[in-house]
Amino acid sequence: MAKEGVEKAEETEQMIEKEATKEPAEGGGGDGSHRLGDAQEMRAVVLAGFGGLNKLRLTRKAMPEPQDGELKIRVKACGLNFIDLMVRQGNIDNPPKTPLVPGFECSGIVEALGDSVKGYEIGERVMAFVNYNAWAEVVCTPVEFVYKIPDDMTFPEAAAFPVNFVTAYMMLFEVANLREGMSVLVHSAGGGVGQAVTQLCSTIPNVTVFGTASTFKHEAIKDSVTHLFDRNADYVQEVKRISAEGVDIVLDCLCGDNTGKGLSLLKPVGTYILYGSSNMVTGETKSFFSFAKSWWQVEKVNPIKLYEENKVIAGFSLLNLLFKQGRAGLIRGVVDKLIGLYNQKKIKPVVDSLWALEEVKEAMQRIHDRGNIGKLILDVEKTPTPLMANDSTETSEAGEEEEDHEGDSENKERMPFIQ
Repeated sequence: MAKEGVEKAEETEQMIEKEATKEPAEGGGGDGSHRLGDAQEMRAVVLAGFGGLNKLRLTRKAMPEPQDGELKIRVKACGLNFIDLMVRQGNIDNPPKTPLVPGFECSGIVEALGDSVKGYEIGERVMAFVNYNAWAEVVCTPVEFVYKIPDDMTFPEAAAFPVNFVTAYMMLFEVANLREGMSVLVHSAGGGVGQAVTQLCSTIPNVTVFGTASTFKHEAIKDSVTHLFDRNADYVQEVKRISAEGVDIVLDCLCGDNTGKGLSLLKPVGTYILYGSSNMVTGETKSFFSFAKSWWQVEKVNPIKLYEENKVIAGFSLLNLLFKQGRAGLIRGVVDKLIGLYNQKKIKPVVDSLWALEEVKEAMQRIHDRGNIGKLILDVEKTPTPLMANDSTETSEAGEEEEDHEGDSENKERMPFIQ
């Protein structure tokens, strides 16, 4: 494995040297980017406005340059998360203004260093959190959000690592204090965070994992979950049939009526953690009915009842912790521990499939359909299928072109590259 790591490092160095010595093509830069006058450009996925899939466009934008304290990264892979779908719909608190480039995590190669950046060198392989703008060929992000990746970790694996594993680790160990012999209920056990949760639970002796997932995922994930239930089943009764007292930890990314169900399953001194609200997403665009229904179904928590029953209710938002609450130092310590577990072969990112930037709409549809097992990755260097090459159009940054018509996508299914 060490030999493979050295070979990957040598390949990276050779690629950097090769790119640096290329003669610029007419109208283009030596690094594969394009030039418009004196401005270097890059490809990026732009969200022109909140709504359906037709609001996503592959465009050309001016390439960013690192400011003081930032690194410039030549992106190789980007992670897709359910929060990206909610951002596209405008289904989040205080959504940013559009147009914008979505995406919160990526992996790639350091291409330039801003002033005062220390500890990194050009050519190093890294993964990073980005406060939007990740779905592009180049990103700039503060050094506190950047982490070196192990030599034997691929770029797709690295892009699948930060959000999923940091979220899972923080909830299990920092919030809920998972220990030997405890039990955990995790919803969407086949998703990226769900798979990270099950792997981390396996690092602690005698942890019982209850999981819910779509039936078609059960065969693929059955070995990582102690007791697996269909996502539409009455899991409360199923859990109590196996464990009359319930569970020690509930990890809920659904919200709605699952909040009350989760609280009812907690043992004394148990912890319920809400880290998402995917039940609010039912259609391609934001639904006020689904939002209202989910809000109405949420259990109205009485602090006195929590006191009497010795139960803990908590929430966790990694992006808020990083970008709004300034806890980058805490997260760096967690990433260091996670890389240690990766190096010990105790955890490994699960990559569902790879998609070209031109295929971002299809990738997001797969997330919407809850069809993924593990993480979906945008592979910046992947060539799209012929269908997608004909079906996609590079546009202005504002995404100004005709809306997609109903029926245009009929009979246009394609297969992603499955890991």
